[in-house]
Amino acid sequence: MSSHISNERPQPDQVLTDIADYVLNYEIKNELAWKTAHYCLLDTLGCGLEALTYPACTKLLGPIVKGTIVPNGAKVPGTQFQLDPVQAAFNIGAIIRWLDFNDTWLAAEWGHPSDNLGGILATADWLSRTNIAEGKAPLKMKQVLEGMIMAHEIQGCMALENSFNKVGLDHVLLVKLASTAVVGKLIGLTRDEIINAVSLAFVDGQSLRTYRHAPNTGSRKSWAAGDATSRAVRLALIAKTGEMGYPSVLTAPVWGFYDVSFKGNEFKFQRPYGSYVMENVLFKISFPAEFHSQTAVEAAMTLHGKLKEIGKTTDDIKKITIRTHEAAIRIIDKKGPLNNPADRDHCIQYMIAVPLIFGRLTAADYEDEIANDPRIDPLRDKMECVEDPQFTVDYHDPEKRSIANGLTIEFNDGSVLDEVTVEYPIGHKRRREEGIPELIRKFKINLNRIFPEKQQHTILDHSLDYDKLINMNVNEFVDMMVI
Repeated sequence: MSSHISNERPQPDQVLTDIADYVLNYEIKNELAWKTAHYCLLDTLGCGLEALTYPACTKLLGPIVKGTIVPNGAKVPGTQFQLDPVQAAFNIGAIIRWLDFNDTWLAAEWGHPSDNLGGILATADWLSRTNIAEGKAPLKMKQVLEGMIMAHEIQGCMALENSFNKVGLDHVLLVKLASTAVVGKLIGLTRDEIINAVSLAFVDGQSLRTYRHAPNTGSRKSWAAGDATSRAVRLALIAKTGEMGYPSVLTAPVWGFYDVSFKGNEFKFQRPYGSYVMENVLFKISFPAEFHSQTAVEAAMTLHGKLKEIGKTTDDIKKITIRTHEAAIRIIDKKGPLNNPADRDHCIQYMIAVPLIFGRLTAADYEDEIANDPRIDPLRDKMECVEDPQFTVDYHDPEKRSIANGLTIEFNDGSVLDEVTVEYPIGHKRRREEGIPELIRKFKINLNRIFPEKQQHTILDHSLDYDKLINMNVNEFVDMMVI
């Protein structure tokens, strides 16, 4: 017995229409969201500038065909490249994410919403330069901040209740989804065209998490978001031509995303789209470490000081107990050899060992020169992760969103140091007053890596002042950051 499949074209899935209606109609009124987006912009670009000091990153940058320059193309901060918006989005997205130092969102799915800035800034810059060439007005930086808030919201709200990692898919799916919608708005897509573009993002094959997990952890995790945000620009431009979409891309029996990739389950949503995610986003300020370990690294820094006070070294340690939350155990509890920097910055034991030994954790500490120190691996072997169920509950609590870790050191002589527990990292909303001055300091350090002193002063003069920044033309802002 067989039954026919209806060929009547359905109405678009609700998930698609909700996203389109949000980007086209929502007015952002929360002042905290706007001001946080300002700091997020500075921090995100600063992370990209630091990445430009790593040849493993810069080898991937530039045009697809060497020597290509695109008239009115988007420029890549910290470089001399001027590219088409798709390739510029890849370049900007890759440098932003390379060192795992930009913002973070932790929920049922994890991710880094500022990854979307690659597509947003590239598109806004290209549109601005094109508009000027055609005698039209360029875009303002406030439109970039609006795009960031909306992309954060789409990615973050989708992540609150829906775990893509549990079905083996990488969170950069959400970067592509959010960037597609926001870039679609920037290039002037209609409601139907945005729905089509977002449907195309779901129709795409999605990235596996293979490159984030042992035994395959590797550097693709550093450019995967650049790939996703650039793909979003491409899909939005395809939709701009009038290319059709796929209205039941999620719900179609057998062939839809839910049945093919989500075990037949529909997406769940905790809240409507607004500006919640940007208001509560987590900044990585002190350490370039996978965010579930940020508080563990802070605790390790405290314990490094205590070891010095009592005249002991890591050689005197018998055991370290890491009291943590379930997500940390699932993602970064890692034994055995670590093969490359991408492996090391996703190992909680490594990210604790380095500050205990050296009293620091920088991006350079993931490189082979430091990793070959003979003290690190024996110290890693002495560590054990133990889940605290309350830590896990507080991690998922929307009013807390804690990322707690507690470290207890037991020495060879039987003595034990009191546990050092850190519940909220310095980049958390609950520590904003403490964190923002440090975020600005981080931004200044990163400017100093690339630009001469006079150019640094120009950038700071125009970017630290919120009112001055939002009224700048996008192309003029980007031009300040070109070497």
